[in-house]
Amino acid sequence: MVASQLATHGKYGGVVPELASREHLRAIVPVVRLALEEARTGWGDLAAIAVTEGPGLVGSLLVGMTYAKSICFVRGVPLIGVNHIEGHIHAVVLDRRHEIGYPALALVVSGGHTHLFEVREGFHYRLLGRTRDDAAGEAYDKVAKLLGFGYPGGPVIDRLAPYGNPRAVKFTLARMKGNTLDFSFSGLKTAVLRWVEKHDLTAEIQARRRTVNPTDEDWRRLTPQPTLDLLASFQATVIEELLRRAAQSAEDIGAKTLIVSGGVACNVGLRAAASKGRFPYPVYFPAAGLSTDNAAMIAAAAFPKFRRREFSGLDLRASANLALATPQRS
Repeated sequence: MVASQLATHGKYGGVVPELASREHLRAIVPVVRLALEEARTGWGDLAAIAVTEGPGLVGSLLVGMTYAKSICFVRGVPLIGVNHIEGHIHAVVLDRRHEIGYPALALVVSGGHTHLFEVREGFHYRLLGRTRDDAAGEAYDKVAKLLGFGYPGGPVIDRLAPYGNPRAVKFTLARMKGNTLDFSFSGLKTAVLRWVEKHDLTAEIQARRRTVNPTDEDWRRLTPQPTLDLLASFQATVIEELLRRAAQSAEDIGAKTLIVSGGVACNVGLRAAASKGRFPYPVYFPAAGLSTDNAAMIAAAAFPKFRRREFSGLDLRASANLALATPQRS
């Protein structure tokens, strides 16, 4: 059972925190009830309740945490707080087809996060690199909005990129001072803006914005070849930024597995590029349905804590900027 808020936020071109909290509040009870019914499970069958404590929008976190604490109080079961980013890593780990070799490198890449973690056996984490500005998924959405593709725009760019020439527009890869494993996508986003201004795309952008409930065929028809080349070049640059730093990080730690997770892990171009023999070790992605935010990954991340009896108190607090691991020193 999935409750989506895309229709709610799409008209505003991005997530509106207050609306997100209200939608969470409206959906959480019926969604949990239906999930239990579909799983043929009752409240009495539950041994613990897992809840995301952060990072994320604090209003939405509070809705989930308050509901989880209420269930724990009434049913007398323990509470397990889970880091949202760790949940994305476990979206891959829970797939029994994947034999994870340790140490592993985890690239968590979404609309809110772009992180590189060393993952040791027993799920011990060390942060190796992170974005200093926009997350990769955020850059996708901002470029899509700029070009009139609406929100969320990342999937649209991914579907249109194969029609363009990825070498047509020359973008410069970011060179980071200090920790060279960190990411930056703000410069790439600005480069796209400058290209759009230079080529005066006002008419085609307005045509796309006027289109109601567009299909992929509509997007293709409304996007001239130079813009398709721009999209292909943008996507190729983002993918190169991600995989280049992932390769460097994996070499530094002697990784035996690469895990790629988060919403951007759905990106077809990224999956294809990572599977072309670039890495001398297995590369694992979650199933498409587990790439974006979901409760299954939070439960999976909670299970090792449950086995170790690492429970949280009812005084657990939501943390919008909760860290999974301490950054390595540059």
